[in-house]
Amino acid sequence: MAKYLLLKHYRGAPASVNDVPMDQWTPEEISAHMQYMNDFAARLEKTGEFVDGQALAPEGAWVRYDGEGRPPVTDGPFAETKDLIAGWMVIDVDSYERAVELAGELSAAPGAGGRPIHEWLELRPFLCAPLTITE
Repeated sequence: MAKYLLLKHYRGAPASVNDVPMDQWTPEEISAHMQYMNDFAARLEKTGEFVDGQALAPEGAWVRYDGEGRPPVTDGPFAETKDLIAGWMVIDVDSYERAVELAGELSAAPGAGGRPIHEWLELRPFLCAPLTITE
């Protein structure tokens, strides 16, 4: 099994087919979208392929270490950044092909007007430690 991260972007990804921003959706459209996401995760829990997932708020800050005895430095929020992450899901699947299949299915979550979004999702494998050979 290999773990993959599916990233949903507020913006920064190529435009989706149903490209109406979520802040312009009705409460019913948002509920339908969230239900689709929850149903998708529940189905993958049953197959053992779901690890975790979460929607993220649009606000945030950058933080970095600024030296011994000094408080961390912060900058932000960056709500205007082009690569704002809307949410993520971690899956654990048998192959890259299965990860692509699931990402494609997830991209069809309903959006404005109840029509599938067909959004672009970023699919990233977890970095694995290289295999070591012992004698």
